[in-house]
Amino acid sequence: MLNSSLFLAPTLGVSFLLLTACGRDFGPPGPERTETRSIELDKSEEVQVDLRMGAGQLRVRGGADKLMEGRFTYNRLRLRPEVSYNAGGFRGHLVVEEPSHVNGSTQRYVWDLRFNDRKPLDLDVKCGAGESRLDLGDLVLRRVNVEIGVGELKMDLRGAPKNDYAVSIRGGVGEATIYLPEAVGIEADVEGGIGGIHAPGLEKRDGRYVNDAYGRAKNTVRLDIRGGIGAINLLAN
Repeated sequence: MLNSSLFLAPTLGVSFLLLTACGRDFGPPGPERTETRSIELDKSEEVQVDLRMGAGQLRVRGGADKLMEGRFTYNRLRLRPEVSYNAGGFRGHLVVEEPSHVNGSTQRYVWDLRFNDRKPLDLDVKCGAGESRLDLGDLVLRRVNVEIGVGELKMDLRGAPKNDYAVSIRGGVGEATIYLPEAVGIEADVEGGIGGIHAPGLEKRDGRYVNDAYGRAKNTVRLDIRGGIGAINLLAN
């Protein structure tokens, strides 16, 4: 799920997985554990959120009373996610990451993360392999950057954004489906490899996919998507 495309060349995903294989724990998995972690809201005006997962299932959505409310399921104690938050005055920085010494070494790894609907976020997601479902339509987004090596991405942007924001998606092998909001302008610069680009409800204009509201709506969502192997689906209705 990396390179500079949502489905970059297959060698990208392979290289990423080879790197994350270092330090794997090949022992049998232990009992499944589930724990919750949270970060309180503070006075920062915006927050940079970095999510780093080697392999597993990732879900991101809104609806949290706190800055972040997370539920983590794993079957190896060494996989306990590392969560850190630095309140830097104007801008906070939240990091949720898989421990570096066990990347890609589990049979059961699930993150279910909720974020506050009112705090402006810059969201940066890197996932080596697995399934990612990002339901972002309720969040206040400034920028979204997603890099995926191997797996499936579903990103739901449907909602009523109060400002312009940009989305960048890069990947290696897998399918990406992006659900687009209505009543805002959509401009998507998309390049795909094997699998094709499907964009019902959008028209291609000057090399980019746009909707009827583009150039007329108050707010615009701009997407930059690069893919390697797998379909790219832009669903505008």
